[in-house]
Formats: sequence, structure tokens, C-alpha cells
Amino acid sequence: MDVLRPSLINIHGRIYRKNITKDEEYEEEEDISYVGPTENEEFDSEESCDTHFIEQTDKGFQCAIDVPSVLYKYIIGKKGETRKCLETDTKTSISIPKQGLEGPIVITGSHQAAVSSAVTRIEILIDNFRKKQPFTHFLSFPLNDPKIQDGFLSFKDGILEQCSQDHGVDGSIFQNPAKLHLTVGTLTLLDDTEVRKACQHLQECRTFISDITGSKPLPLEIRGIEYMNDDPAMVDILYAKVNINDGSDNLQVIADRLVEYFVSVGLMTKQWDRVKLHGTVMNTLFRKDSTGDEANGQGRQAANAREAFDARNILKNMFVFFIADICSTSFWRVGAKHSVSLTKILIRLHRLLRLCRKHPVLLREKA
Repeated sequence: MDVLRPSLINIHGRIYRKNITKDEEYEEEEDISYVGPTENEEFDSEESCDTHFIEQTDKGFQCAIDVPSVLYKYIIGKKGETRKCLETDTKTSISIPKQGLEGPIVITGSHQAAVSSAVTRIEILIDNFRKKQPFTHFLSFPLNDPKIQDGFLSFKDGILEQCSQDHGVDGSIFQNPAKLHLTVGTLTLLDDTEVRKACQHLQECRTFISDITGSKPLPLEIRGIEYMNDDPAMVDILYAKVNINDGSDNLQVIADRLVEYFVSVGLMTKQWDRVKLHGTVMNTLFRKDSTGDEANGQGRQAANAREAFDARNILKNMFVFFIADICSTSFWRVGAKHSVSLTKILIRLHRLLRLCRKHPVLLREKA
């Protein structure tokens, strides 16, 4: 990393510089250390914490911050060293719920600036380790209209009839027609509180989507297929192309605005300049284990053992295959981890958006 152009961390709209340290990577989760200020360096007395309320008590100042329990260990560190360093450097006391318990982390200190400094440093630690967690949910436009399902099943039957002898092509790698969707972006939501916040933020997107669509349905056409790698003879994912029949770019604009909004509230990381809208129709992660063993309890291949398929004949015969021509549905649905009905939030709108659990077979509970 260039010391003159260090990477930046966005914490609730405040930008912090990430300095070079020797302990930047953590191979084992238990071996965690905290790199605090250099010797004789004090925390900035003007450092403020705008996103958390610091209350004054009889003994000084106190602030409670919500942190997913899965991240407690990163703040505690190996043998408690990270918490001790934080407490020593900021002259505060940090109370973390015991293992198996949920609740806020409470920081107390004699000075407001000390508590504010401790909160900021904990947030930076959390942000760094959150980025190391695999994504747990994704935001998507469902494509589960009956016309789409019927068109997809015709597409599947045509491929199995004409291309079933091609390497790697079998019925198990096709998407479940009830779970067809366009992925907008992925999220890492580590507890139910964060899921609820994501649902609330999704509701807040209603206004700009109404402005973009003019409160009218979007006429969608699903026609043609593409693949995601350079060699059509070794394909892992085949997806359908979705366009709007009215000639507008509204679907792309909505997807890009959704990502922009979720990035701004800290729930999503922007990976590309534009969202690549695609509806996966075939994915080798869906493939059942050819040995018949119930791998991972679900009979599916591990990601690092997936077997590609030859899509050359599929692309030749089905390249402009027409799947469906529909208008968008009239409501949104937000589902959370482990169960589609956990949050049970139904909002009357003119698009259907869904926040669902990450898994090759969408909406099923992760083993």
C-alpha cells in the first residue's frame, strides 16, 4: 500500500485512514492483536463520536454500542489483549457480554473524549473484521412470475433434450424455477438486529423507486443467455438476460441506486461501477454429488470441487431463447436469514425486492 495514498475506512460517514501495520492479516481467529497508537501518543481530545450517544453519569461518561456477538472475540483478542490495549490507550473500561449472551458493548470513562475515542477504535476494528466475514444475505429482484417459470421449464426441457450428452449437463444444475431472481448485491448481516435494519433501509428506498418508475409497472423481457467466463466449453454459471421493453434504463437505474444507498448506510460494499443484472438459470454449485453421498448434508458439491459443463451447444441452440414477457409485480417482500418469514414485512409497491439467506439453493436454511 502506498503510504501517501492509504486505504480509507468509512464509518457512518466519517472517513478514517488505515495505516500500515505488521499485524494486518489474521490467519487464525483466536490469534488477534490490536495495534494502538505509538508510544506517548494520546487520543485526540477533539475526536468526537457523532453516531452514538454518550451520556454523562455520576462516575463520568458512558456509551453503549450494538455489536454482533460473532464479533466480540475480535474486540477481546487473544487472552483479552485487544481489550486491555484499548482500555489502556483510551483510559476507559470496556464491558463485553459473556459468551452465549447478547447485548451492547458498554464503554465507560472519566472523560467524554476518552469514551468517544474508544468507540471510534472499536468501530474501526469491527469494520476491518466484518470485511473478512462471508456474505450472509443478498438483495434481489425475484423472477417467480408463472410466465417466467413456464418459459424457464421449456428452456430446461429443450436443453436436456438437445444437449444432455454434453459434458457436465444434467438436470441438477438448473435453478429451481420458484427461486429465479436478479441479484442486486450481497450483504453481511451478522444478527437479527442487522437484518431488521436492512429491512428498514429497504423500506426507505420506496420514494426514489416511485420517482424512477412514475409509480408504474416495468415491462420486462427475458430473452437470450450468456455465460460468466472466457471458455464456453468450461462454464460454471449460465444466466438469462433481462431487459425493459419500453426502451428505458429504469431497471438498471433502480439497481444502481439500491446499491449506492446500501453502501452509504454501511451494509454493502461497492464492487463494480454498475450492477450486472443477470438471472442465473444454470449453476454448477447446484450439482448433486454423482457418488450419491450426501455431501455437506445436502448432496451438493463444495465450491472448490465444482464440475464445469460444456455450454457450446446450449449457446448455439438457445442463444436467443425467449423465456417470458411480463410486467413487474405490485409489492416488495423482505425475508431474513434462516426463514423467509422471519421478518414478515410486506410493503405494497410496484417492484418485488427480497432480502434472503445466502445459499446455492436460494431461501433454504444454510446447513
